[in-house]
Amino acid sequence: MAARRPLLRVLGLHGYRQNERVFRERTGALRKLLRGRMELVCVSAPLLILGPETQAELDPQPDEPRGWWFSNPQLQTFDALEETDSCQGLEDTLALLGQVFAEQGPFDGVLGFSQGAALGAILCALKQRGDSRFPFHFAILVAGFKSRSVEHQGYYQDLISVPTLHVYGKVDLVIPGDMSQKLASCFREPVILTHQGGHFLPASAAQKNIYCQFLDTFLK
Repeated sequence: MAARRPLLRVLGLHGYRQNERVFRERTGALRKLLRGRMELVCVSAPLLILGPETQAELDPQPDEPRGWWFSNPQLQTFDALEETDSCQGLEDTLALLGQVFAEQGPFDGVLGFSQGAALGAILCALKQRGDSRFPFHFAILVAGFKSRSVEHQGYYQDLISVPTLHVYGKVDLVIPGDMSQKLASCFREPVILTHQGGHFLPASAAQKNIYCQFLDTFLK
């Protein structure tokens, strides 16, 4: 009987205004598509997004919307299109993820969506610089983009050699395809997967071969 090959453990980084539970639900089709290759471990971002309902909460609940950093520190909001001199929360996020890697790892890769994909790219840059908090081998970045915060531009100065699969929709109205293309251009040998849809994680038979070919590179 053939030995069962190990699953790749992948850390899931959700989009802005999502959380661990929501992201796990929205990756259900993708996890099913990649069953036998990948185990996805999701984690919630540390920043609570305040609104009419959450402002009155003294004890944040795990299902509330969260983010990885705010582009507007005063309003504590995020907009991928917003150019800003400063931001808030990334260091808290990196500290949390360092703890996740230490306590729940090891992880073979990261899978990020939207703001989570932008974060995944930053983790790749930090890994390349030798940041020992983030030992992983690859990243799948779906609907990703370069952060427009001046504070983050240093992450994109040098081409990043971490293997990446960049996925984006041709009619994505939230993160237009050219923003994902600009992020991919920051990597030395990016693999590109486009689909005909919008702002979501594609998981149809049409994309399966590309996902599997990419992941099989890292299966031992």
